[in-house]
Amino acid sequence: MTKDTAGFFEAVHGGDEDTVVRLLRAGVPAEAADGDGDTALYLAAVSGHAGIVRLLLAAGADPGRGSGRGAGDLPLCGAACGGHTDVVRALLAAGARPDQREEFGFTALAWAVRQGFADTVGVLLEYGADPGLPGPPPGGEPPLVAAARRGSPSVVRALLERGAPGRREALDEARRWAATDVAEVLRRDLVGAHGPEGHEVVTRRVPEDGGVTVVVELLRDGVPGAGAEQQTGHAAIVTLLEAALGVRAGHEELAARALGCGDPGQDDWTEAVGELWRRGDGETFRAAVAWTASGDPLRRALGVDVLSQVGGVRALPVLREVAREAREAELVAVVVAALGRHGDPAALPEILRHAAHPDAGVRRGVAVALTGLVPAGHREGVEALIGLSRDTVPGVRDWATLALAEAPDDSPALREALADRLDDPDPDTAAEAARGLARRQDGRALEALARVLGSRAPGDSAREIAEAALEHVRDGRVRRRLEHTLPRRR
Repeated sequence: MTKDTAGFFEAVHGGDEDTVVRLLRAGVPAEAADGDGDTALYLAAVSGHAGIVRLLLAAGADPGRGSGRGAGDLPLCGAACGGHTDVVRALLAAGARPDQREEFGFTALAWAVRQGFADTVGVLLEYGADPGLPGPPPGGEPPLVAAARRGSPSVVRALLERGAPGRREALDEARRWAATDVAEVLRRDLVGAHGPEGHEVVTRRVPEDGGVTVVVELLRDGVPGAGAEQQTGHAAIVTLLEAALGVRAGHEELAARALGCGDPGQDDWTEAVGELWRRGDGETFRAAVAWTASGDPLRRALGVDVLSQVGGVRALPVLREVAREAREAELVAVVVAALGRHGDPAALPEILRHAAHPDAGVRRGVAVALTGLVPAGHREGVEALIGLSRDTVPGVRDWATLALAEAPDDSPALREALADRLDDPDPDTAAEAARGLARRQDGRALEALARVLGSRAPGDSAREIAEAALEHVRDGRVRRRLEHTLPRRR
């Protein structure tokens, strides 16, 4: 290996794009391989260096060329195994075959499914990966079954959207795992494979991807050795697959799935509630009302969540009563969100009573619920939003500022509250404040809009808010100048 080639691979490993460009121009071939037979493209793909991958592809590297001593490793599979979605997209756009198998029969989709990388799965399917292609031997199972075992609802959704087969088998697999202690199975398998002697078993639960991933590691002298992980969204997957197969679970069974995770933000909960929403019949309404009378705050929250979309005006008296009585932050957050979904200004007193709640999640929920709900002239609602727009928590300020921007009122106090947010450290909040002032033809909006447009890249959410605000700028010359404001190069 020449000095230039050695430096080339060092730059690839380190993600040094400038050096890669320089050495490519100096004559190092884009398809160079190191002493182990690993190609530069494969190493960049495995490392997730999307910029270098694009450089190599532009210089002529073959996206389908195998790597390693037996040429059995594919760049696309290496990128998919690590969840490097940008790299996967670049390789596919350059002509990589989505269903090409590498050594031992793995495809990129099989790797992404087994690792639970939903975004990567989505890109592979977008580029034509077969959602029913059997996985590697010896099992050769469909991707949907592997996704059900992994416990990733988002991967299951992506496969179902593409008509993936194997739904009945996947449902059986998801039901089996839903009744299993995932952490105990991972621990038992690891200890069985590596022996208990000299090992400390450490279990972590990591919130991610709409649920919890269980990670079990074997440590020797405090240093991690073998490990395994698995997601735990199996109850949500059962609900998804039942819906796809037309299987109707009972109300209490769906309630048990939601309550089993104990978190209204997790997929196990939201999929169960979504199924109950879709039913929306009298039986579901009565079950939800009964849950709101439970002594268990979490079951009450479940009933409230269902009633946020079921029962129409019949649900409002129940929800308002719960809102008046609720004390637990989790229950208050759910009932405030439910009242906001119904969009009835008559429920404003029950929402506003929680505007100063000590829990930031509740205060944010109040701001969300009030967005578009406060009618003209409702002094208490505007004052509550002004107070929330000064909250110490960015997410609360952002939603309160958006709600003020949308409010039908136009008063000096409201304008000053918006003006106070023009220099907010959160760019979305600053942009919303500028939009609110622009709607009211307040000249202070113009400088703020120019600042956002001159500092945020196309596609950035703050820039999109500012661009939407330009429709309120009546002076045509000023509007055109702002429309052509590009982000400054730094």
